[in-house]
Amino acid sequence: MKQLSFAERRRRDGKARKKPGRKPGARASIPHQVRPAHHKWNPLHITMRAIAGLPSFRQQLLVAAFERAIRDTRREDFRIVEHSIQVDHLHLAVEADSKEALARGMKSFAVRANRLFNVASGRGRGKVWRDRYHRRDLTTPRQVRNALVYVLNNARKHGTISLEGLVIDPGSSAPWFSGWSLPRTGLAEGPRPGEEPRTALLRYLWKKHGLIHPMETPNASMRAERSSSPRSRWC
Repeated sequence: MKQLSFAERRRRDGKARKKPGRKPGARASIPHQVRPAHHKWNPLHITMRAIAGLPSFRQQLLVAAFERAIRDTRREDFRIVEHSIQVDHLHLAVEADSKEALARGMKSFAVRANRLFNVASGRGRGKVWRDRYHRRDLTTPRQVRNALVYVLNNARKHGTISLEGLVIDPGSSAPWFSGWSLPRTGLAEGPRPGEEPRTALLRYLWKKHGLIHPMETPNASMRAERSSSPRSRWC
């Protein structure tokens, strides 16, 4: 008898077998690979996505729950500086002193946010996050500025706030942000959910490329980054 290869095997009805294994979804998951090293002088842009079927994160009670999770995640070696809460995902600008501090801090926040979301939504218990968070290390002032635009003005990208006028997103840390190019309106009361930045890149170096206009869109900023020269370290 001839031994058949996997490609030659057929089902009992004579038709070719379908490719086994898990089928890819609409959006690919974050691959489970070893995270790269992290340098404490580089801030990070973090994205966390929810599983399907959950209520919108933009509901007032859920926004408050996530902001409480940010406030309660206080670690000496890890800081959430800016945030944006969208319908089914979060954007964070964070700082961490090491790769291990980043892992511990993100695990602490993810677990806390999961629990507070379930309480606020009346869900009881259950998984909130779809997969591992996506991480991007920011190494230049331009990258940091573009990440700030992406985080703070992300609601403009998704059309969840009015695109007319100088409107800032109440579902983000925009009301507490001090780097706007125009006088701020609609300032929030009380202390900011996140912490003050400590890295030079996130504190002041990004400002060499200009303060951020409230109507600036993330897509325009990313195009400007791609068109800049890759030769300069401080582009």
